[in-house]
Amino acid sequence: MAKNLFIAPTALESGLTSVCLGLFRALDSVGVRVSFFKPVAQSDGGDADEDRSINFLRSLSTVRPPEPITLQRAQSLLNKGNQDQLMEEIIGRYQQAAEDADVVVVEGLIPDRSEAYTARLNVEMARNLSAEVILVSAPEGRDPKELSDWLDFSARLFADPQDPEVLGVILNKVGQPEKNGLTPDHDPDARSAHPDYPTECSIFSDQKLRLLGCIPWQPELLAPRTLDVARDIDADILHEGDLNQRRIQRVTVCANTIPNMVETLRPGTLVVTPGDREDIIVTTALAALNGVPLSGLLLTGGLTPDERTLEVARGAFQTGLPVMRIDTNTYETARRLATLSREVPVDDAERIERVMDSVAEAIDTHWLRDHLSIERERRLSPPAFRYNLSERARAANKRIVLPEGDEPRTVQAAIRSQERGLARCVLIGQRETIDQVARAQGLTLPAELEIMDPDEIRGRYIEPMVERRKHKGLAPDMAEAQLEDNVVLATMMVALDEADGLVSGAVHTTANTVRPALQLIKTHEAAKVVSSVFFMCLPEQVLVYGDCAINPDPNDEQLADIAIQSADSAERFGITPRIAMISYSTGASGSGDDVDKVRRATAIAQERRPDLLIDGPLQYDAAAIESVGKSKAPDSPVAGRATVFIFPDLNTGNTTYKAVQRSANVISIGPMLQGLRKPVNDLSRGALVDDIVGTIALTAVQAVRQEDAG
Repeated sequence: MAKNLFIAPTALESGLTSVCLGLFRALDSVGVRVSFFKPVAQSDGGDADEDRSINFLRSLSTVRPPEPITLQRAQSLLNKGNQDQLMEEIIGRYQQAAEDADVVVVEGLIPDRSEAYTARLNVEMARNLSAEVILVSAPEGRDPKELSDWLDFSARLFADPQDPEVLGVILNKVGQPEKNGLTPDHDPDARSAHPDYPTECSIFSDQKLRLLGCIPWQPELLAPRTLDVARDIDADILHEGDLNQRRIQRVTVCANTIPNMVETLRPGTLVVTPGDREDIIVTTALAALNGVPLSGLLLTGGLTPDERTLEVARGAFQTGLPVMRIDTNTYETARRLATLSREVPVDDAERIERVMDSVAEAIDTHWLRDHLSIERERRLSPPAFRYNLSERARAANKRIVLPEGDEPRTVQAAIRSQERGLARCVLIGQRETIDQVARAQGLTLPAELEIMDPDEIRGRYIEPMVERRKHKGLAPDMAEAQLEDNVVLATMMVALDEADGLVSGAVHTTANTVRPALQLIKTHEAAKVVSSVFFMCLPEQVLVYGDCAINPDPNDEQLADIAIQSADSAERFGITPRIAMISYSTGASGSGDDVDKVRRATAIAQERRPDLLIDGPLQYDAAAIESVGKSKAPDSPVAGRATVFIFPDLNTGNTTYKAVQRSANVISIGPMLQGLRKPVNDLSRGALVDDIVGTIALTAVQAVRQEDAG
C-alpha cells in the first residue's frame, strides 16, 4: 500500500508547484516508485486540462496522474453540503494514482482569502487520504520568531486528534528580496541576506517540526525565455534570432549616453530603448558582434529605426540577437516587464527540469525514504542514475583533464562540474583566452578551477613520451611536434598519473581522442579490445548499449569481451546486468555468418563469466519486451528484461542508439570507453553542456574502479 505525502502551502506565493515537482524528483532520484496526485485543480476558469503540475509531469516523466476535479465542481458539492461525495470522488481518482507506487505526492490547495474553505479542505483531503503533511512556506522577510509563530499556527490547522500528522516543513524562496520598483525579480544580482532559519527558528531547534529542506532564492531559475516575454507583452518580432533559446537575466532601460550604458551590456540582458535611439541600437549591435549573448533588444514607442541604421546592425542580427518592438512608451514597457508572471510556461521543459533538480537537491530525501520505510527493491530511473552518478563522482574527488580548454561548452561544463564538486577539472589552454570565453558567457571561473598553459608545460612530457614510444622509433623532435596537440599532451598527463582521466571530443573526432590513449595509456590486461557503451536514459529505466562507437565489425572473441566489459560497466553504475546478444534471429531459429558469430560470442562470454546472465542471439524486441520475450524465448533468463544490449557490429549499434535517442527523445550519456588502463572518454561533437558534465562525472567514477583494479 502506498504511503501518502500531502503538500500544503501556508500562504500564497509559497512556490507549491515547484516544491511538489521537486519532491517528486527527489524521491524518484533515490529509487522510490513515486506517483503524483492533485485532487482539485486550482487553475483559472476551472479547466483541469490546463493544470500546470500535471502537464509538467506528463511531459517530463512516464507518470500519468488522473485528472483532478475542477475547482468549480468542488465548490458546487461543498455548497450543496455534499462533502462526503466530494471525498469519495477524490479517493476514487487517488486509487488510479497509487497503483504500483511506493509513495504518492499529493498537491494541496493554495490558501485563498476569497475562498476561505480551501484551508479546511486541505485538512479534510489529507485526513481522508491517510496522508502525512509537509508544509511549504516562504519566509517573506519574517524574522525567526515570526516565522516560528507562523509555522506553528499553520501546523495547528492539522492538530486535531483525528487529523494527519505534520511531518515537517520545506522552506522555499529563502533570501527572496523585496520587490524594488522596475527591477525584475529574476535579476541575478537581486539577492538579500537572511537569518539562519534552521538554527534560529525555535520551532526547528526545539524539534517541534522537522526542517526537510531549505531552498534558496535562485533568480536565475526565474529567467524566462525571450520568447515568453515577447508573448506576454505582445511584442512585434522584427528579427527572431535565438528567441526560443535566450533567457532574460536582467533588464536595462537605456536612455543614457553611450559611455554611461556600456557597463549594462552583459550576457542575458534585455536592452529596452526607444526605437529612435539609434546610438543605443548601434552600441547594442556592437556588443552582440563582440560575442556578448544579450537576451534581446526591445524597441519602445512603436518606433522603428532608419533602414540605414538597421543595415549597419545587420551583422549583429546574424549572431542570434532577437529584436522586438512594442507600442507602449519606455516607462510603461519597463513596468510591464517588472510585473510579468513568474510561472514557468508549460512548453519550457528546460526551465522546469532545472527547477525540479534544484528543489530536489535541497530536500533531505534520505531521511524521508527511511521514515517512509520503503522496502521494495529500488529501481534505477534516469533521475536515480544521475543522482547516484553525481554522488559517486563527488566521493571520488578525481582530477579530470579537459584538453579542449577554451571551447565554450567545455569551459561552462568545467565550471559547473567544479561548483557541484563532481571533479577537480583541469583546462588546457591560455588563461587569457579561457577567461575571455567565460566572460562572454557571463560566467566567472572558480578560483580552484585549474588552468594549464600548454606552452609552459609541454617540454616536461617530451622525454617520458619518447620512453613510452621508443619501440616505435619516436624521436624527441617528433614527440615535441605531437605534443603540440593538446589531446596528446593531456593523454600524457593521464599516462603519468598526473590526472585521473580525460574527456575530449567536443571539437575533435573520436580517432583524435582514442588513438593517443591506445598508444600511450594502452589497454588493461583483461581486455582484448577497447570498446564503448552508452547509458540510454529511457523514461522508466536506464539501459546500456554497446558497442556503438568504436569497433566496426568485432569478431566473436571481441564481441564476447565487449559483452563482459559492458556488464561490468553496468554493475559499476548500479544497473543489474542482464546481457542480451542482439541479432536478427532469436535462439536457433536462424542461420548465417552474422548470427553464427553472435551465437559463438554468447557461448564464449558464458564460459568466461558463468556468474553473468547472458543470452543470445536475441532479437531486440525479444530482449526488451516481456510479452515478446515470453513468446520467442520462454526459457531465457534475459529475454524481455535485458538491461545490457550488445550489438553485433558498429553499423547496427550506432544506428540503433541514434534511432532510439532521436525518435523517443531519450537522453544518452556517453560514449564511455572501456578496456583502457585509465579512463579516456569521447564526446559527440554536438554534445550539450549537460552531456559534457555527465561524461566528466562518468570518468571520475571510472577512475575509482580502475584504480581499485590496478
